[in-house]
Amino acid sequence: MTYDEAVSTSRAPLQAAPRDRELVRFATLAANSHNTQPWIFTARGNEIAIAPDFARRCPAVDPDDHHLFVSLGCAAENLILAASILGWRAHPTIDGDRIVIALEEAPPATSALADAIPVRQSTRAVFNGRTVAPDILRQLENACREPDVTAILMTERTAIANVTNYVIEGNSAQMHDKAFMRELVSWLRFNETDALATMDGLFSGASGNPTLPAWLARPLLTFVLTESGENKEYREELDSSAGVVVLAADRSDTSHWISVGRACQRFGLQATALGLKYSFVNQPVEVAALRPQFATSLGLGDRRPDIVMRFGTGPTLPKSLRRPPELVMPR
Repeated sequence: MTYDEAVSTSRAPLQAAPRDRELVRFATLAANSHNTQPWIFTARGNEIAIAPDFARRCPAVDPDDHHLFVSLGCAAENLILAASILGWRAHPTIDGDRIVIALEEAPPATSALADAIPVRQSTRAVFNGRTVAPDILRQLENACREPDVTAILMTERTAIANVTNYVIEGNSAQMHDKAFMRELVSWLRFNETDALATMDGLFSGASGNPTLPAWLARPLLTFVLTESGENKEYREELDSSAGVVVLAADRSDTSHWISVGRACQRFGLQATALGLKYSFVNQPVEVAALRPQFATSLGLGDRRPDIVMRFGTGPTLPKSLRRPPELVMPR
């Protein structure tokens, strides 16, 4: 199977049967940190559970598993939306570390967000700088509505510049963190062959970077993946964006992180449905020493900022891979 064939297989149109496998396939197309795909699905009767796969956690960038549970919330939102298309109303509940989704028969529903699931991608590219109309901004903001989750949407250049400064400071801190860099490199996939071997990780082409043989790419990382180079790219990406959105939950615990994930996924799907692109710039929330300052700058007080995303109009890049349902639904 070629890379393009693998992408097409994972992102094929949703089918009615086999129901559980199809719903899980669409769930795995959710946004997730480092494309680690840290989830395990179990299906029994009319119930599908999503549990964390702690073997895929990233202790350097995500020491408290915040991003991991946000990723589970993203997957749950995809599954809930896909279920509605197939004629199932989904009722999610939190059971410890798991999300248990009970399915109840209902009339099939059309959904622009569900239609966007196989198209959505996080696009780390320079956008074209165009502004977004007020009615579009309202739709993006409405997509983030979730109990106990606040969305701060910024389009003013001074506000975006403030976020940019925190992103740059956070990126510099991370690039000086040897544990972070080792972990990041372990999830890099330098070419299609490497990506196909694991069906996960950060594929160079999906980030707009050239693909190279691993034996050549690894020694070159020291010269290519530099603090100044990455900071320059992030500044250009944010300067070209139409806006930034920050999500923050009322409390910082597993259930609220899952709620943030659901809001995060809906934002990405709504942006996609509206013809926009988006990507994550989470450095200010990932660097613990920087996070309180960033929260204060946003007027969040003691609340933790959870997710930072930029959005705008930009190019389509190669899509990342996902492991097939058989690998995330152990028997």
